[in-house]
Amino acid sequence: MKYIDLHNYLKQVVNYEDKEIVIDDKVVVQNFNFESAYRFLLPGGAGNQDPYEYCTATDPDYEPDIIQEMLNKSDAEIMENIKFRYHIFRPTGKEKVKEIILLFHGFNEKYWAKYLTWAKKLVDETGKAVILFPIAFHMNRAPISWSESRQMFHISQQRKERHPDVLCSTLSNVAISTRLHNKPQRFIWSGLQTYYDVIDLVENIKADLHPAIDKDASIDFFSYSIGSFLAEILVMTNKNGYFSKSKLGMFCGGAVFNRLSPVSKFILDSEANVSLYSYVVEHLESHMRRDELLRHYLGDAHPEGVNFRSMLNYKSLTEKRESIFRSMSDRIMAVTLAKDTVVPAYEVINTLQGVRRDISIKVDILDFPYTYKHEDPFPALSSIADSVDEQFNLTFDKICSFLK
Repeated sequence: MKYIDLHNYLKQVVNYEDKEIVIDDKVVVQNFNFESAYRFLLPGGAGNQDPYEYCTATDPDYEPDIIQEMLNKSDAEIMENIKFRYHIFRPTGKEKVKEIILLFHGFNEKYWAKYLTWAKKLVDETGKAVILFPIAFHMNRAPISWSESRQMFHISQQRKERHPDVLCSTLSNVAISTRLHNKPQRFIWSGLQTYYDVIDLVENIKADLHPAIDKDASIDFFSYSIGSFLAEILVMTNKNGYFSKSKLGMFCGGAVFNRLSPVSKFILDSEANVSLYSYVVEHLESHMRRDELLRHYLGDAHPEGVNFRSMLNYKSLTEKRESIFRSMSDRIMAVTLAKDTVVPAYEVINTLQGVRRDISIKVDILDFPYTYKHEDPFPALSSIADSVDEQFNLTFDKICSFLK
């Protein structure tokens, strides 16, 4: 089946409601419940009662009316982010799977549609099960209203009126842009929440409590875009040695945060990007001095927090970051795209191969013969279906060969 046909088929049949969905005679999709134990970390949670947390009408970044009501309520109260379901693509059979790949998606993603074909290919070619685990406040971990076109268009129009110089404000990115513009620290807390959620999932597996995964299952990673940021922190930290043998294959990702260019009508608008960059790159140290909770979770008491910081700024903790990458260079690879402007290929090389280019992590640069962009590398268009099919197979053959 060609890429476009499989893409359209999977988009129709995969859902969160059914316990099991038969894809073909080789692959099934199973859905499992998950409840995050880390809502206390989020703004408004029991552990994060930041006096600067709640905006007032006198704050310069205050967004009143429908924006404040819909998008700026306490993160700890958003139950979609706390209790949710996740997909597992797996080979057919009754036995628990003994090999898994954790798949992490990109920034500001609301639907798994483009990843379903990727997951199916990974299962077919590697024989491993693939867990599609959502990042906090993304996919089905976000309220449906954040994806409602009419409301989001209205909010985007309001945002353009209040910020006349804003670039790339659209109904697709206005929810995440407004939230991060108002409180850029959300990037850190939601990232840490997702990190701890993944660790809880792994510990659940290792305690033999997962109904579909063997307690001794091998664990590898496939990540795309900002999902690579999460995957890198997981393997760098290697909690309790869980990922000592794990491989990480990345696609259109791998660069440190301040070398990304996320201003896009599908990702972030320019005002949100400035606010986020200011907080997590330019002034993070001063925020840590003022905020005891932030200082604790990004400090030496939490190796994952230190690794998080090392992946925010190319010039921060560089020797530590490169030392870790060097030690696992044979277990990491990346496939990049020559015309990717969001995660430029040369920035992936700068991060993974180091300042002196002395880290032997393999980075492949591809350039597809059709018009593509970071957010849509394999357009599901009938006019270029054959070419997309060829490039999809070329790309994922490289990734699958590495992850086998």
